[in-house]
Order: sequence, then C-alpha cells, then structure tokens
Amino acid sequence: MTTALTLVASAGDDGDRILTVTGEIDMGNAAEFGAALDRELAAGTALTVDLTGATYLDSAGIAALFDRAAAHDLRLVAPRLLERVLRVSGFTEAAKVTIR
Repeated sequence: MTTALTLVASAGDDGDRILTVTGEIDMGNAAEFGAALDRELAAGTALTVDLTGATYLDSAGIAALFDRAAAHDLRLVAPRLLERVLRVSGFTEAAKVTIR
C-alpha cells in the first residue's frame, strides 16, 4: 500500500528550486520522491528539499537523497523528528541539512 505523500515544487526568491514534502517517504513511494527530485534538479542549479512537513523517512527515502547528493547541490530543511535518521545515516555529512 502506498503511503500518503504530497510533493509541491516551486522557485525560491533566489531562483533555486524548492521541493516541499508533506507526509511519509517510504519504500512504497520512494520512486515517486526520487522522480520529483530528478525533475527539480534538472530544472535548476540547486534544490532545497523542505521536509518540515514530513512525518517519516525510511531507508528508501534516504537512499533517494544519497543517490542525488554527490552530483548535485542538494540542501535539506528537516524537522527535529527526522534529525536522528539523517544524522545516523550520515546524510548530514553528504549535504547541507538545516534542522527546524
């Protein structure tokens, strides 16, 4: 069963892309999340992924982020709820992560 996930793309004031995520990112929708990341990365030089509305992020979601972090300017804004998984996975070393 697919978990509820909302992905909204927009442009920031500086022209960089923003992908706002609401809901849960898991194995059931990680491919959809990855496709949205790819679309936004193709449209701009940098991408901020706003995860402040995300309530869950599993290893499939982390993998989607890792797959793109090395080759792109990827930034995350995440809630405290996701801080531990981002830190333990090592993602805070792979990209700029701001916890709010």
